[in-house]
Amino acid sequence: MQRVSIGDRLEHAIAESEEELEHEVEAEAPRPEWNLRRTAFWLVVTGVSLYLVAPSLIEVLSSWEDLDRVDAWWFAGMVALQTLGLGCLWYVQRIALHSVEWPPVIYSQLAGNALSKIAPAGGALGGALQYRMLVEEGAARGRVAAAITAVNLLTFAVVLVLPVLAIPAFLTGSVDHDLVTATLIGLGVLLLLVAAAIALLAFDRPLEWVGRKVQSVRNAMRRGSEPLRMLPDRLIGERDRLLDILGPRWGRAVAGTVARWAFDYATLIAALAAVGSHPSPLLVLLAFCAAQVLAQVPVTPGGLGFVEAGLTATLALAGVSAGAAVVATLAYRLVSYWLPLPVGLAAYAAHRRRIAGNAAA
Repeated sequence: MQRVSIGDRLEHAIAESEEELEHEVEAEAPRPEWNLRRTAFWLVVTGVSLYLVAPSLIEVLSSWEDLDRVDAWWFAGMVALQTLGLGCLWYVQRIALHSVEWPPVIYSQLAGNALSKIAPAGGALGGALQYRMLVEEGAARGRVAAAITAVNLLTFAVVLVLPVLAIPAFLTGSVDHDLVTATLIGLGVLLLLVAAAIALLAFDRPLEWVGRKVQSVRNAMRRGSEPLRMLPDRLIGERDRLLDILGPRWGRAVAGTVARWAFDYATLIAALAAVGSHPSPLLVLLAFCAAQVLAQVPVTPGGLGFVEAGLTATLALAGVSAGAAVVATLAYRLVSYWLPLPVGLAAYAAHRRRIAGNAAA
């Protein structure tokens, strides 16, 4: 029997969902008052959230005059590191998309990333824009939907695991006066992290063991609810679907995802070095991971305000002075948050010109 790929299955499911949605819309018109209430609710939540984090955000933005402490070469280096990180992400997305050319992958990712940074719950909107742009380029709907989901899952999973790299900082207890040793230990753990991720994807037993342990802990903590029984099998099933999407180059996808976040983390290290601060790289890693998690907060665009507040606070815990933490945070956010906005707009314009040129040809 011919094997049906996950992309084909998803494309068929999406087509069926679109037909069902059309029937539902014809059967029952949406209620405008509900949409108005929902929009008003999210506007209130966003407004309250921005009000709460406004002091930290204003403090960071008002330090722009202190950016003259940062040499232009440092900014060039940070932009280069961000570009390398994006290149790794494009590589991973192209692996998942298989036959799609480089320009559509790059344009759609830049435009979707920019949109995700300017709208509350922007991650979904950014993914939807990238999906639409890739479909306009002729990519199969099912393959695009599966690829975007798989890459987002893989990138966020690596962020959640990255704090493991900071464990040596607490085991050695000497991170402040032996940064070289701590960094080398961290690099060693980074290699172990990649090896562990590959093992979980390549072999059933490690993933089954993790599933059993998580299932046991969850059942022990929630004795009054229905116990989990099939978590290891479910994890293996999801893993198999992920491998089906990534194909035989899944190992490269894992390495590319880790490299993507490594370059982003190196950007923060460069921002700290630019203001003359040299804290423990492993403790800065904790601040970096916290910032990436806060960036997922859906109530403000791209975690705006939450990232600034969390990053300055955690950098201070890592031993960075308050003034240096604020300026380094601003420099890091300039290249990782603000600069991608006009770049994404330019990428979308380039995409529209490409589509118009293809239509005219």
